[in-house]
Parts: sequence; C-alpha cells; structure tokens
Amino acid sequence: MSDIKLFEEKKVRTHWDIKEEKWYFSVIDVIEILTNSSIPKRYWSDLKKKLTAEGSETYEKIVRLKMLADDGKNRETDVADTETLLRIIQSIPSPKAEPFKQWLAKTGYERMQEMSDPGQGLDRARENWQKLGRSEKWIQQRMTGQETRNKLTDYWKEAGVKEGDEFVMLTNIIHQEWTGLTVKKHKDLKGLKSQNLRDHMNEAELIFTALAELSTRQIAESEQAKGLPQNAKAGKKGGAVAKNARLELEAKTGKSVVTGENFLPPAKGQKKIETKTKKR
Repeated sequence: MSDIKLFEEKKVRTHWDIKEEKWYFSVIDVIEILTNSSIPKRYWSDLKKKLTAEGSETYEKIVRLKMLADDGKNRETDVADTETLLRIIQSIPSPKAEPFKQWLAKTGYERMQEMSDPGQGLDRARENWQKLGRSEKWIQQRMTGQETRNKLTDYWKEAGVKEGDEFVMLTNIIHQEWTGLTVKKHKDLKGLKSQNLRDHMNEAELIFTALAELSTRQIAESEQAKGLPQNAKAGKKGGAVAKNARLELEAKTGKSVVTGENFLPPAKGQKKIETKTKKR
C-alpha cells in the first residue's frame, strides 16, 4: 500500500508492507527534506559511497520499490524501513534530524493504531486535508470517493485483475472515458507532477470520478466480469455513464466540469489566481 505522508508539509512517499507489517520510506524524499539539497539524488549517491567505504551494511538493506515519480509514472526508487532509515539519518548533519526521528516514531505508532482501529486512519487523513486548507465539504466528498474507489479495487482483486499496471490501465480507461483526457493529460492541465490527482480535483470532478467508478463496479458485477479484458469493457461503460451526465450538466450550466483548478500553492511573489475554464 503506497501513500504520501507529510513532514512539515513536505511530501514523503511511503509504502506499507502488509506481510512484513512495516513502513518503507523513499530515501530521496527524506534526504531532500533533511538537506534542502536541490539534487538529492547526487547527495544520496555520494552518501552511499561513503557508507560503503566505511564498511557499513546499511546500503545492503536498501530495497527498490516502484513509487510515483515527478513525471507522473511509477518508477523504481531506493526505499528503507524505519530501522535502516534511522541509520542513514545519523550520517546526515541536519537540524531537522531529531524532529524527523520523532516523526518516524509517530508514523509507526499511528499505523499500529490504525490496524486495530481503521477509523483512526480516516481521521488522520481528514486532519491532513484540514491542515492543507481543504473545506469540510471537499473532505467529505474526497473520503466518499475513496470508499467508492476501494470497493472497485476490491472487486478487481477478486476478479483476477493484477494490482499495479493492470489497475493503472483500468483506472485510465475509466478516467479517459468520462473526462476525455488520460490521467496524465488531466494532471498536465492542472500543472501537477508527482501530486495525487484526486487531491487536486474540485468538488464536481470528485463527484463524477466517483460516479464513473461506482457505475463501473456495478456494471462489472452485473456482467460478472473477470480478468483485464472484461473489466476494461465494464470500465468504458461505467465511464460513459459519468460522461453522459457530465455533458448534460455542462450543456445546462455552460461550465466545464474538468478544469485546471488545483490546490497548488502560488509561486513566490505571486497571488493565487483562479484558473479560467473553457467549455468542453
């Protein structure tokens, strides 16, 4: 289970290994936070050489996992569990080292709480969105949409669809059918890179995304779709339901549902400007 966590409002890509029951963290993200380096990959490359020269076994415990990169694609990157990451942090002179260690401990403790009480995970997600300035209305819609998404992916798993590339492929089919854009093109429209697209959708986009995925699941269930090809057909049909609803709404309002609006902070010295939308 991959996720984005925040340390002082800066992203850290993470992965929870269900079998091992432990977190893995993107080493590059952590180094960027601790060093403020503009080239964290080079810093990590130099640090790896130093650790190897010192005879440290830390690098041998590094794992390679696919995580969402700045270009919007899942690419392999170095990750470390909490124990290994703490050893890496000890080799980095930084005033943020101690606060980050405390953040790691808190992250691990919170995960244990969530395993015994899943509701706490939802509470923490709500708290993070509140810190980022999202409205209660938006947060409720985002959480409802996530529940709809989870039910769809649960069906895919049971139907023999492989997690990873096949999930991405089906998601893109649904998204392109209802929006007329691939997920990447939609992110480009909003000026996003590694950010989660859904976290930058407006209320209407969240609602129509949920409608597309709800329709897809119900159609797939009624057709007893199995495997990738059959679920791809169900995805196009489910996406079409949301597309037709979108076109009808846009015809009545004269406003585009799919827009470049996002929650990105404005550049330094600039005020946040609302994106003008064109009728699609």
